Amino acid sequence: MEGAAHQWPGGEEGAPAFLPPMKKFVHGAANVVLIAFIMTVPPMVVLYGARGSSPAVWISSANVGQGSSGDGSVLQHRPAAAHDKLLGGLLADGLDEGSCHSRYQSAMYRRNAVKEPSPHLVSKLRRHEALQRRCGPGTVAYSNAVETLRSGKSGGGGIGPPECRYLVSISYRGLGNRMLATASAFLYALLTERVLLVDPSNEMDELFCEPFPGMTWLLPPGFPLTNYTSFSVDTAESYGNMVKNNVITTGAGDAPSPHSQSPAFAYIHLDHDYTFHDKFFFCDEDQRVLRNILWLVMRTDSYIVPGLFLLTGFHEELDLLFPERVTVFHHLARYLFHPTNHVWGLVTRYYDAYLATAQQRVGIQVRVFGSREPSKVLEQITACTRGENLLPDVITAGDPVAATARHRRKSKAVLVTSLTSWYYEQLKSMYWEHATATGEALSVHQPSHEEYQHFGSRSHDAKACAEIYLLSLSDVLVTSGWSTFGYVAQGLAGLTPWVMHKPANDSDVPNPPCRRDMSMEPCFLTPPYNNCRNKRSAHSGKVVPHVQNCHDVPWGLKLVHRVE
Repeated sequence: MEGAAHQWPGGEEGAPAFLPPMKKFVHGAANVVLIAFIMTVPPMVVLYGARGSSPAVWISSANVGQGSSGDGSVLQHRPAAAHDKLLGGLLADGLDEGSCHSRYQSAMYRRNAVKEPSPHLVSKLRRHEALQRRCGPGTVAYSNAVETLRSGKSGGGGIGPPECRYLVSISYRGLGNRMLATASAFLYALLTERVLLVDPSNEMDELFCEPFPGMTWLLPPGFPLTNYTSFSVDTAESYGNMVKNNVITTGAGDAPSPHSQSPAFAYIHLDHDYTFHDKFFFCDEDQRVLRNILWLVMRTDSYIVPGLFLLTGFHEELDLLFPERVTVFHHLARYLFHPTNHVWGLVTRYYDAYLATAQQRVGIQVRVFGSREPSKVLEQITACTRGENLLPDVITAGDPVAATARHRRKSKAVLVTSLTSWYYEQLKSMYWEHATATGEALSVHQPSHEEYQHFGSRSHDAKACAEIYLLSLSDVLVTSGWSTFGYVAQGLAGLTPWVMHKPANDSDVPNPPCRRDMSMEPCFLTPPYNNCRNKRSAHSGKVVPHVQNCHDVPWGLKLVHRVE
């Protein structure tokens, strides 16, 4: 799982230090002006407007192609018609826009077809927001629940589930992993009507605004389980260990005895090293036991959502919430993750300066696992993008004038994200030194690079967050297999990417070099292999038709389109 941890820019699990935004290469036909800026402080190219408004950009080099269409009109990234700032009802209206610009501005920056949430999901979200306000930190219900936990009492005890129950989410590793884990915990909280409280130690509040109107989602100081962040597979109170040691008993297919005493809390260990007994979490009879436990503390570094779709007890509700199953993370991420004003400023300034006017934006996320030669990775990138007609061929011999005279107004902006700048430099040089066979004007950009992932660095995470969002504003995406960074970008974008798979031999270039994925959904990299009825191993990818094995991780699980 270390290899699957979130990688920075575009697939490399890390966060890069922003390069001068002038790191831009423009190649076009006649009358195109190449302007090179040599600067060390990116914000110097931006004239900031009033608070809440988009910045005015000084740069004239962005007029390469100017987003021109064949009829001479100019393509703007903000549609003339009023955008749906509430995302089809996904978001609640009435929040202070100044405190979180991204919440209501993000819709202005997306060209992709709108994917509407179901009416049931919209209604469920409003009810959950009311639950958070009624039972969250600062309420009498929360104080009582904390006292119950501090006393070691169950809070359940066979009289049915209490009105206010809680799920504390511990997510860690790179930003991609943390976002996937938090979205997974939120869906489980929705399904089980629990208040979601996220561990503040991973600094999610530094990156994202509060998602719930009128109530925090951060676990407050003074939580009685003072060592909860160090819980592990060996913790005695883990659900798997309590089942293994008969502290908790379940009857196959039956609810727990009404006279049984629930523990004060249970730790749900769903990390990559979880055990056979921990995986009983994905069994219906075990979910009936968990219903009566007041406090659950969940740790995961994965997208466990496909596992929730294996639970028959959740089938009906999930069908109503997500009739289009491949949009689960898309809706959850757009609801939960609104970048703070600082991060959103990084996104919008870069976008407005370098990506807004291109007729097409191509995102390329490079994540390198193992010891592959960079030249082989580059060969795979170019073979994929040319073979799928995402980027044009170049003319390496002869006079390019005749070839470029046909479509000289068309423009593409290529956004590369990677821990290293080498791939960006190679693509930039390729399209600078050679004319495109199609005559398109093509610009190549990389906001940042940092060589390796800096865990726990606020600056690193802010830039990683910005690059994920910039990638998600692409019109087409090429991602690296296994990368949680790419998974999050494609889900936010609502795009099914072309995925570059890792070859069996690091010295090879796969054939084909990339493959269109089954859906935009992230892959559950470490799924359970339990036959819940018999408590033995089974193949989870064959339980229900809409949960199948991933292309990039053959043992992983992914939600796919409805299969009747």
